Amino acid sequence: MSWQDAGGLFGVLIILIAYAGAALGRLDPQGGWSLFANLLGACLILVSLLMGAFNLASTAMEGAWALVALVGLVRLGLKRRS
Repeated sequence: MSWQDAGGLFGVLIILIAYAGAALGRLDPQGGWSLFANLLGACLILVSLLMGAFNLASTAMEGAWALVALVGLVRLGLKRRS
């Protein structure tokens, strides 16, 4: 298994843990930890796609996932700041 595959699988694991935490009421889906986990997981998957086996649909999905998480983190930061 290449490092790209391992990183991508770790990203999937991070996203699944965040999703399970939100679905089970253990993690606020709009909270910082959840958003950060989704951003990190999506970025790891993106790296595996861009450095290894490229797939356009998966890259678009993970890019959008990372962008949504990033916007959520920025909004959360701005909200806490004011």
